[in-house]
Amino acid sequence: MKSVAIIGAGISGLYLANLFKGNKNYKVTIYEKKDSVEINEGYGIQLSVNSVKLLNQIGFNSLTDEEKFHPKKIDFYDLKNSKKICDLEISKFNLENCKYTALKRSKLLQFLVDGLGNEIIKYNYSINQIEYGKNTTNLTFDNGDKKTCDYLIISDGVFSKGKSLISANNSNAIYNNSIAIRGNISKENLQKISDENVSLFLGSDFHYVVYPLDKEENLNFIGILKYKLNPNEQKNHKLFGENNFIENIKNKLSQKIPLRIFEKIQNIKLFPVFVSKNFFKPPNNTFLVGDAFFAFSPSFAQGASQSIEGAHELYESILNNNNFFNIRSKRIKMINRRSNFNQFAFHLSNPIMTFLRNILMKYLVKNKNFLENYLGKIYKN
Repeated sequence: MKSVAIIGAGISGLYLANLFKGNKNYKVTIYEKKDSVEINEGYGIQLSVNSVKLLNQIGFNSLTDEEKFHPKKIDFYDLKNSKKICDLEISKFNLENCKYTALKRSKLLQFLVDGLGNEIIKYNYSINQIEYGKNTTNLTFDNGDKKTCDYLIISDGVFSKGKSLISANNSNAIYNNSIAIRGNISKENLQKISDENVSLFLGSDFHYVVYPLDKEENLNFIGILKYKLNPNEQKNHKLFGENNFIENIKNKLSQKIPLRIFEKIQNIKLFPVFVSKNFFKPPNNTFLVGDAFFAFSPSFAQGASQSIEGAHELYESILNNNNFFNIRSKRIKMINRRSNFNQFAFHLSNPIMTFLRNILMKYLVKNKNFLENYLGKIYKN
């Protein structure tokens, strides 16, 4: 029996452990630095068909319709005048039992944790050292424990400590000059939009998205604001919890969004957007997944889906001895290009460029060839 050690209990690590748990040829253990998986109510995620299909392999379709939502379209609006530009029918990519899904992140995490039982996740295990033997990998943790594994999978996020240890800090993420603003807003405060769709508002150096998560009255709010930080601010991990900084960002947000909407956003939290600048290929039998593999801007709604898809690719690669790094790198390069282009297009400021963008969008969202190439290649994996 081969031993598999996973560093980090995020979406990719938890999903991968669920896959290995069902294979008697492998013994899997997740090492998580915190004392629990953070399963907090509130913020949402979107899962396109490519990831829902993979999640269904471990019973995701057992979640009730009350716990998730299936938007039919993406409605695009011009933030300046709140007028609808066009809509994109994402439901056309749905399969019979695999539909574009929005839900609370906590629901997905709880589902993944519940599938593992009590023995697979080891809490309060922060990786301290990684050493390579002839055929195995030796791990040392901050608590002094030492473990040996046949396969090491690093899944501890964009600021991956495991990745830093094996890359000698030569593959750090960089600040993307943007801030993610998360919150919740009641349906009754957004009466002019459809509560059956994802609503995407495009503005100058800013865009925001609202969408339902379940049958309740609250909608998820996520905004991306272009905002520069100096090097010292980028290193200050406490900055985004400081009242003065939060109030400064709220003030900028109030200038971007109609006041009647801004004042109704609840539970606002801020997150700096860091992205990867390159790919790092680890030594044999060591693999990176999720944001530890590569983090891209959150403008294509593929973060969670690619964590799941990448984890599944790695599982199949280990079983079949495929070249996971090359397969995943090619895929991520394509998605990263789309994410960067989306953010550029969503944040246009020049009135002429904005006018031309809106005309082009009306055409592209109805063009089958474009949709198949731009979205179909991603959603159908």
